[in-house]
Amino acid sequence: MDTMEKVVTLLSEQLGVDKDTINAGSDVVKDLGADSIDVVQLLMAMEDEFGVTVTEDDAGNLKTVGDIVSLIDNRK
Repeated sequence: MDTMEKVVTLLSEQLGVDKDTINAGSDVVKDLGADSIDVVQLLMAMEDEFGVTVTEDDAGNLKTVGDIVSLIDNRK
């Protein structure tokens, strides 16, 4: 499973959103309905899943699913 698939699966499970509605351009807050608590939980889950560290500065720049995938791929 590649990074995009893993991220989509995590988002789907955490937010209760159908995987088929999530794509690289999906805005995590606007399109997927995440609130601030959801975002923190998602970032912690992604750090655990991928073994990367997401700083507060990084988190502020993560708007779309594609942003998340790029960050993870660049940190691996």
